[in-house]
Amino acid sequence: MTREVLSEREFLRSIAIERKRAERTQLPFLLVLLEPTDGGRLDECISAIGRVAGSLVYRVRETDIVGWYRTRQAMGVVFTGLEATLNQRIVGALLKSVRSTIRQTLDHRETELVRVTHHIYPEEWNVEDSQSTADLKLYPDLKETSSRRRGHILVKRAVDVAGSATLLLLCSPVLLAIAASVKLTSKGPILFRQTRVGQYGRPFTFLKFRSMHINNDSSEHKEFVRKLIHESAGEHETDKNGEQVYKMTNDKRVTPIGKWIRRTSLDELPQLFNVLRGDMSLVGPRPPIPYEVALYQIWHRRRVLDVKPGITGPWQISGRSHLKFDEMVRLDLRYVSAWTLWLDLKILLKTPAAVIRGSGAY
Repeated sequence: MTREVLSEREFLRSIAIERKRAERTQLPFLLVLLEPTDGGRLDECISAIGRVAGSLVYRVRETDIVGWYRTRQAMGVVFTGLEATLNQRIVGALLKSVRSTIRQTLDHRETELVRVTHHIYPEEWNVEDSQSTADLKLYPDLKETSSRRRGHILVKRAVDVAGSATLLLLCSPVLLAIAASVKLTSKGPILFRQTRVGQYGRPFTFLKFRSMHINNDSSEHKEFVRKLIHESAGEHETDKNGEQVYKMTNDKRVTPIGKWIRRTSLDELPQLFNVLRGDMSLVGPRPPIPYEVALYQIWHRRRVLDVKPGITGPWQISGRSHLKFDEMVRLDLRYVSAWTLWLDLKILLKTPAAVIRGSGAY
């Protein structure tokens, strides 16, 4: 049976499909990359890598995938459907098989031209790390999509900068008034700074007007988030209309002025500075707290991979705290897959009405 080395487009699509399959089956996969070293000419390295891939395609299982990770730059092998308890022994055996093929296919000098790296999906996310949390080698298709949308992304960034700067200027009297009210009614700083998780899992400092007392205990909220993600939170929480609410509605940490600025969403205005800095966008999924991300299922992570987090988004105009956690995530994923500049504009136009209604705001 003749087997072929996949083209870059086909191979990247296969990686994306395997990620989705792993989300459903909870079975990890291993991506092994064959890349040029610095010890030889690029054409020599690529020739050697191509010959190794041509041998590997007949030595791996039919369910495994061999192809160009980057045309004329790197090739890869995806070992699929591995044991759920993937360990170093299994990874070591697969890498040993790849290196054995390299030695059998190339002469001694040529083996020095090929560098082997490996990447396991799902990767371990260290949300406290200042570097990128996601292993971007496992998401080459996302970078490909970003390249195709480059023009639109540049326009989105231009709108973010112009929009946030304009809103900061227009809202400056409101900003000063809220700052004064926060300072005069409770002890502590005017702004609340918190680590949040942004695009590709990168942490950043998130800004809000402080709506809570200082030195409060977050353990109750952490427990609420844990139950929320497991869909057991909010089962006894209802609003004044008897609707189910999936948020802490009587948080004792919140100050009197904090309750008002939360209900009106005015506490969110300092995030315009986050938009100016490039950590956030005007429109996108809400940025999660690290201890929330630590509880995510694999498929939940996609909401913080494809686009920057936003001040407003589909969750804000579609019920906010009346939505279960998984419903919120699915809204975000639909936004990511259908994203256009026109969709952003429609969300921005619907946001003021959602803020005035205050439905789901606590």
